[in-house]
Amino acid sequence: MTGLPQKQQTLNVALAHDWLNGMRGGERVLEILCGLFPNAPIYTLLAIPEMLSDPIRRHAIVSSPLQRVPGIHKRYRYFLPLFPKAVERMRPAHAELLISTSHCVAKGIRAPTGAKHLCYCFTPMRYAWLFYEEYFGPNPLKRLLLKPLLARLRRWDRAASDRVDRFVAISRHVQRRIRDFYGRPSDIVYPPADTETFTPDGRAPGDYDLVVSALVPYKRVDLAVAAYSRLRRPLKIVGVGTESERLRAAAAPNVEFLGWQPDETILDLYRGCRALVFPGEEDFGIVPVEAQCCGRPVIAYGKGGALETVEASISGVFFQEQTEEALMDAVDRSLARHWEPAAIRAHAEQFGVDRFVDGLATSIERCLSAG
Repeated sequence: MTGLPQKQQTLNVALAHDWLNGMRGGERVLEILCGLFPNAPIYTLLAIPEMLSDPIRRHAIVSSPLQRVPGIHKRYRYFLPLFPKAVERMRPAHAELLISTSHCVAKGIRAPTGAKHLCYCFTPMRYAWLFYEEYFGPNPLKRLLLKPLLARLRRWDRAASDRVDRFVAISRHVQRRIRDFYGRPSDIVYPPADTETFTPDGRAPGDYDLVVSALVPYKRVDLAVAAYSRLRRPLKIVGVGTESERLRAAAAPNVEFLGWQPDETILDLYRGCRALVFPGEEDFGIVPVEAQCCGRPVIAYGKGGALETVEASISGVFFQEQTEEALMDAVDRSLARHWEPAAIRAHAEQFGVDRFVDGLATSIERCLSAG
């Protein structure tokens, strides 16, 4: 990994992240930032240290008072209305630069007097602006009850965006949302994939396709389960979540649920699969990039970040409607095409850590030099 310019390496930096209760795509970005700024404290709503990687755990982690609420680690989403006030009460001290990595409220943390605030924005708050049903379900009564809360969250989120000196978006897709919801411009720096770990190993593709995902409604794993149950093709699913039992009950015997798996097992599954299936709409989506790093094609819903990470006919195929029939057709098209692992890998290399660091360094310089 290349480093930051010497001037930036000596900055007094504070980091902010929404919450730390596992290692997903956002935490992988934070992990890189921890390596770039080894002395930076991390401010977060709540943290479960045993669920975090060593590079993050080595930092001083400052949690909000919500950390002390009994049971919050398992039911933290129910405390969403309290998040804005909790994050506003956290005040980093003695920093020249605050870097928030945010998909919820971390952008609302107040930078120290005289410090600049750079927000690496995974997306404006999805709960408030988009995908209400995917997060809260289709119940019309619940939607009615949540309406004033969501309106209040949108007002807060828009106001909190004014505390950011410069936004960095993870994709063009998110850049448009930042413009539409916050009225702000932003740079684009794609999240980093570990191109040194996720590599081909020379084996021929296996006979199974693969899903690696949290099993929650908006990921649309139900679509893959339904389509593959009809196709009777082998599908392996890695992940856990609130939809686990329902998905298992709906699956045919050819659909295998593997639950949570460590990184080394996921790497082996990427290398051995025929293709990765990515049925949801994501703001970026690091999983398809990791699979492509291993030389495997992606079958993706043609909306959102996948349009920026998957190259049609080179590294994957798209389906345009989230229906079983559309996904089944895409599976058939992927089976009919000969894929070149080396070409797929070459496409994925543009999302490596070095490019992320270089892009971040440029955005930091712009943030610091702005009046």
